[in-house]
Amino acid sequence: MSPSKQPYPPEFRREALELLRLSDKPVSQIAKDLGVSEQTLYVWRRQAQIAEGRREGLTSEEREELRRLRKENRTLQMEKDILKKAAAFFARETDGR
Repeated sequence: MSPSKQPYPPEFRREALELLRLSDKPVSQIAKDLGVSEQTLYVWRRQAQIAEGRREGLTSEEREELRRLRKENRTLQMEKDILKKAAAFFARETDGR
């Protein structure tokens, strides 16, 4: 499965955050001018602060790694369960002889 495509390019995000930092306009006006929601700008700002080390939380890379590792963990857990069932099945088969 390919990673989902982000609707806004990174350059647009960087420029929006720079505008947010430098402008005296309220977030609602900047969001309206850019055609994005206020919540989107708040999320981008929070992620930028995390990436810069100014705020606690997971960076985008850490979040992606965590997502990947959780998926891998689920797969490994399913494989382990299947192998346990197979081992139990073959143990019963050999005991019955």
